[in-house]
Amino acid sequence: MKYYIIAGEASGDLHASNLMAALKKHDPAAEFRAWGGDLMKEQGATLVRHISELAFMGFGEVLANLRTIFRNIALCKKDISDYNPDVVILVDYPGFNLRIAKFAHRQHFPVFYYISPQLWAWKKGRVKTIRRFVDRMFVILPFEKDFYQKYGVRVDFVGHPLLDALAGEREKLLSPETFRMQYHLDERPVIALLPGSRKQEVNKMLPVMIKLIPRYPQYQFLIVKAPSLPVELYRKITGDVGVKLVEGNTHDVLDKAFAALVTSGTATLETALMKVPEVVCYKGSNFSYQIAKRVVKVKFISLVNLIMGRKIVEELIQGEMNEKRLAEELEKILDEDVRSEMMANYRGLAGKLGNSGASDRAARLMLTYLDNTRNTEQKI
Repeated sequence: MKYYIIAGEASGDLHASNLMAALKKHDPAAEFRAWGGDLMKEQGATLVRHISELAFMGFGEVLANLRTIFRNIALCKKDISDYNPDVVILVDYPGFNLRIAKFAHRQHFPVFYYISPQLWAWKKGRVKTIRRFVDRMFVILPFEKDFYQKYGVRVDFVGHPLLDALAGEREKLLSPETFRMQYHLDERPVIALLPGSRKQEVNKMLPVMIKLIPRYPQYQFLIVKAPSLPVELYRKITGDVGVKLVEGNTHDVLDKAFAALVTSGTATLETALMKVPEVVCYKGSNFSYQIAKRVVKVKFISLVNLIMGRKIVEELIQGEMNEKRLAEELEKILDEDVRSEMMANYRGLAGKLGNSGASDRAARLMLTYLDNTRNTEQKI
């Protein structure tokens, strides 16, 4: 079958690539055309646009790039029509993908949505769009199934694909000795800095994070570089501060890290599942933040706290994301008692996400629904 898959961010690229691997296992003749990243390309996708051209952060950034966004939407619609896929699979990225869902549905392409937009946090009105134009939702957080069922959306909970990604990488992780040699590290414990996958995030978060480095000479700091961003962006911020940059090896860094400072997003969940004590950080433009504060309807910004339904990791948001507060919270997660409590909470988090195999479950369900639709059409 021919699959058209759209992911607009780094986490979507990861999850879509794992889904593609599962689809290929059950459909050896699978062909993929996609909007995505390097991981999807490695799985055999022909890329129309790379995620580095698609990720715009915040209301101001979106407004400034509206012309590009609408040009991309028009291109995507034409490309779908020309490719004539058996199914369109949308991965998060709602501002773009919901417009494509509407188009694809009206062109009579089956539309599946994998990795739900966070409609339970804001813009719940978009549920009506999903109910009307998406044939099936495949959700990865346990509370999302009840949310969608309440609105009459056809939905399956498949579990979180991060469990698969992490399990698959365990054997590939470097030993501590090899890791230190490869990145020229000494014996000091590592503190990981994850400033985000977008240029705007790195520009906001990293300058605050690196201010802590002189305070902690007993630790060595590593910055996890986003694959889609240039080295120059980081070097311009860090200057001659004593910090190393690691690219494309997030899980190896987290596997060796004693603690982490993490920008809000999927990385907060990755860090927790890898059992690393963390402080969650977020800082956007004042314009974007003031709007978000008025429309977002959840108590927490990190997936870790949202899934648990209570605060188990500290969140430093906007004005709170400053050197003083960040140092205070880092100091806490370096304390053994705090770390032990956080680890116990992390075990409960993993239990809530279900068993591994999310990508395979999603792929099998998708193929079952597509086969059922074909059989129904043939009978008619």
